[in-house]
Amino acid sequence: MAGTDDTVADEDALYVLTAVLLTPAQFPSVLGDDYPAACVALGLEPYAEGYGLVLGQDGGGARWTVVVDDVSLVAVAIASWDCGMEYDLSPDDRSVVCALPGWPLALAVAAPGVPAPHDPLPDPEAEGTDLPALTPPDTESWGPPQRRLGADEIALQWAAWREQIDDATAFAGTDVAGSADDPEGDAADVAHASNPTGFADELGAGDPDTGRNTDADTSADTADADEERPADDTVSSGVHPGVRRALEEAHAYVDSPPPPGRVRSSFAPGDARTLRADGPGWSLVARTDDIAFILLDEEPGEVLPVGRGTELPGLLKALEALAVRPA
Repeated sequence: MAGTDDTVADEDALYVLTAVLLTPAQFPSVLGDDYPAACVALGLEPYAEGYGLVLGQDGGGARWTVVVDDVSLVAVAIASWDCGMEYDLSPDDRSVVCALPGWPLALAVAAPGVPAPHDPLPDPEAEGTDLPALTPPDTESWGPPQRRLGADEIALQWAAWREQIDDATAFAGTDVAGSADDPEGDAADVAHASNPTGFADELGAGDPDTGRNTDADTSADTADADEERPADDTVSSGVHPGVRRALEEAHAYVDSPPPPGRVRSSFAPGDARTLRADGPGWSLVARTDDIAFILLDEEPGEVLPVGRGTELPGLLKALEALAVRPA
């Protein structure tokens, strides 16, 4: 393999552009909800030690993803690059598991001195058994990959997203299980926000999806309904059903641990941790000392903030206990 500063193309070389880890604790979310699913997407066995994915171009400019089993080497390279240091990532040929055509992620860079990035031509000797080239998700559509990428972006830019939420107004009257006499509720507060590229100026006041009350009459009606509601009715009718489902399925993970990587924990300032959890049709990103955000397949581009309430802290603590962490 070769670095990107080579000026003469070598047809047999791979000019490395970047690399990512594929482990239970860290993997490209675009590939799946958990580590085994991400491995299946690449035709790999979900070994506990994981892999490194090296993305680059060959001498003809074709895109390749080289899978290596030397995870430590790839991790060192990524850490060096993150610190602004140069690092020549050249895995030994013996560590190469396979080479897959294409890239699973979109890259804005290209190797100098070679043709523009393009998918490799089919191998004429493969007789139709070639794997289709990996491609990044279409950013113009919405589905599980885009939903997971949106959650990843919120995790990376937590401070920017969090400062858009005014707790005093965003969660007013939106208790999932509370009543007018118990504003904190028995679970969490849910508000409504815009797409993952930025919040709307208003957080959907009066929108039926927000679960918020817009006038005194509505508040009174809600209070009366809460008085008549059974004690075990844990979710109000104003909460988005997808949010209810996501929280219920996240609770179920505590009793029945999901596949590795379905719940992941990473660094956050102070004593907190950043949690990422996924399930069928939903993604959750949260700080263990703060609120959570939920994205849903059925709500393209929408972000639904979930307030602390009284149950969310316990749920986040339980998820943190079963989450996998980077080594």
